[in-house]
Amino acid sequence: MSSDTVTAVSTVSTKARILEVAATLVAQSPDGDVSTRAVCEAAGVGAPALYRHFGDKEGLLSAVVDHGWDKYLATKRNRPPGTDPVEDLRDGWDTHVEFALANPNLFRLMHSPAMRTPPAAALEAHSILTADLQRAAALGKLSITPEAAAQAIMSANVGVALMLVSRPATFTDKSVSRRVRDGVHAMVFTPDVTVPGRTAPPGTDPLGTDSPGPAGAAVTAAGPEEPSITSAAARLNTLLRRSPPSALTPVESALLEEWLTRLTDEPPG
Repeated sequence: MSSDTVTAVSTVSTKARILEVAATLVAQSPDGDVSTRAVCEAAGVGAPALYRHFGDKEGLLSAVVDHGWDKYLATKRNRPPGTDPVEDLRDGWDTHVEFALANPNLFRLMHSPAMRTPPAAALEAHSILTADLQRAAALGKLSITPEAAAQAIMSANVGVALMLVSRPATFTDKSVSRRVRDGVHAMVFTPDVTVPGRTAPPGTDPLGTDSPGPAGAAVTAAGPEEPSITSAAARLNTLLRRSPPSALTPVESALLEEWLTRLTDEPPG
């Protein structure tokens, strides 16, 4: 092995060791903060080595955040899509909250306003969520655009998780995550999608009556329901993006997409 190769391996191992130590200290810290001195002492390196690899404390914490996002996305990147995108979205919400509860300091740091530049992995997580929503839209299951649904779901999911890890003495009921999840999903999915706790519309009660049934029971329409304009527009928009029609010019396709997006995102009258 050449001297240049040995130096490169040593550099990588030193940087990785500093990063692993910093992530461990963040996880063990009572308030989620660490000092560069503590990191250097635990990693067995001098301050110049830390600053050479990470620039400063903010650079080190940014690297810890990237490390955290990679850890979070490890189970999502290679996950094959399930047969039901709605179920995948429910599972995705739950695993997000589970990750936060298992890594409270890291999760708070990952979503800290002090991190001025969003990590690329955070954008990747949003893209994975949007892709699952596009699958749901292609099946006619979304009542708004996948992009709008992704913003609603991500903001609610992160908000619930942050409350659970930041104010555990106040948010003692862990089922609040499930209730918020089902409420947001009821808003973004079409009425025919089964959402726990959503009452069936009159005339669609699975028991043949208009009674809501047991409290908290999952309900869905008993038979096929006419799609709404918004869900039909969301579905057509998604399908056209996947396979742009050759019969339309790029300008016409862009105009059609704009019209369909307006119809999908139009507030209820």
